[in-house]
Amino acid sequence: MGMATLVCFHAHPDDEAIGTGGTIARAAAMGHRVVLVVATGGEHGEVPSDLALGETLVDRRRKETDRSAQALGIARVAFLGYRDSGMTGWEQNEHADAFMNAPLDEAAQRLADILREESADVVTMYDWHGGYGHPDHVAVHRVGHRAAELAATPNVYENTMNRDEMDRFMKMAKEAALNGGTEVPDFGTEEAPGTDDGNPFGMPEADLTTKVDVSAFIDKKRQSLRAHGSQVTDSSFFMQMPDELFTTVFGTEWFIRSGTAGGVTEDWLAGL
Repeated sequence: MGMATLVCFHAHPDDEAIGTGGTIARAAAMGHRVVLVVATGGEHGEVPSDLALGETLVDRRRKETDRSAQALGIARVAFLGYRDSGMTGWEQNEHADAFMNAPLDEAAQRLADILREESADVVTMYDWHGGYGHPDHVAVHRVGHRAAELAATPNVYENTMNRDEMDRFMKMAKEAALNGGTEVPDFGTEEAPGTDDGNPFGMPEADLTTKVDVSAFIDKKRQSLRAHGSQVTDSSFFMQMPDELFTTVFGTEWFIRSGTAGGVTEDWLAGL
């Protein structure tokens, strides 16, 4: 197949790194054009102590996104211009420009314009609860699907986590001493999942359709994460993980192909 265009739609700067970083790098290495669309400026992320005079967190995060894009081979980065809504229940949820409050068709039209400009063959967004319930991630799901409909984009995928595999990894990580005792973050349990909306992380394996092996691109994925230094420091869980374990946990990216029944039948995104 010749060169195609993949558009990855994410909520905040740095979301592209973990969810689709390997898929992006693999698609770019195959010669496809990859476009990253970010809904918000990430206003409510961690504020680093070294902001320059007059530099805002949004300025810093845009620069970091450009560095991430360079690491992954992304051809174009576009921001839709909405504000970060913050986590569920935060007062920032009420802001008029918060992405979660954007009229569906208005936001979808902004994305659809990019999908049309790019003649997108494939678009990715998130599963129905945005992986872990963040209001902006849920909005990405809704807006992404509507935009794909408006632009008639042929191949639509929801990026998600394999809930069953995460459970297996957490058990494994807790049993093994991680890098000489690196603390394992608490991702909760099925009964008390520790997510923003009370649903367990990701989606059950039975609902997934597409398993993408990105282990050959794991260094680029890690570079992309490292580019977001204001949010992902060298002392973070992600950066402390030994290479082998990082590859085991993050060397596969999972998707649900829209309009397809559950059951993993694909090892790559249709249209690429």
